[in-house]
Amino acid sequence: MIAIVDYGAGNLTSVANALAYLKIEAVVTAEPKILQKADKIYLPGVGRFAATMQALDSLGLTEPLKAEIARGKPYLGVCLGLQILFEQSREDPDTPGLGILKGGVRRFAGKLKIPQIGWNSVSFKNKNALFDGIPDASYFYFVHSYYVAPKEKDIVLCTTTYGTTFCSGAAKGNIFAVQFHPERSGKSGLQLIRNFAEKC
Repeated sequence: MIAIVDYGAGNLTSVANALAYLKIEAVVTAEPKILQKADKIYLPGVGRFAATMQALDSLGLTEPLKAEIARGKPYLGVCLGLQILFEQSREDPDTPGLGILKGGVRRFAGKLKIPQIGWNSVSFKNKNALFDGIPDASYFYFVHSYYVAPKEKDIVLCTTTYGTTFCSGAAKGNIFAVQFHPERSGKSGLQLIRNFAEKC
């Protein structure tokens, strides 16, 4: 069973519908005990970095989430679910992230239209079961103004170019996280979710 973390924001309905379509058992929850019982954790993210961290804290989810990841439970983070894994974000510099991965979160600069909204291609950098059956340079749906900058280059799973080439996915052990929204990315997105449920 996959626990979809409900912290009061996020694209929960689309995520739950995608998992239901794939006939994958899942539950939307804000209960630490459910996180502990679940086989895997899926954290969708929409909103601000600080608001997300504050919501997780207020629900008593921050420490259980860190503990379950530390125990080796597979985790899929999407958008802010990727960003909060890192130490800090320039969106809210005074709010620390989970600090599970080393590095920070930067804002797109220059004359780009921000946020990036829409489809963009993803280039695979490391072979990973998360992308099994998905061709390199496939397109996924993005909505974001910030991107992660990992200190550990070997965790970069894939990259995307929008003004600059940035890390659009990271993986380390039982941690899998992407900047784009697989639940809104058609066939490739559904395949990624299936891969997480069945292979990761």
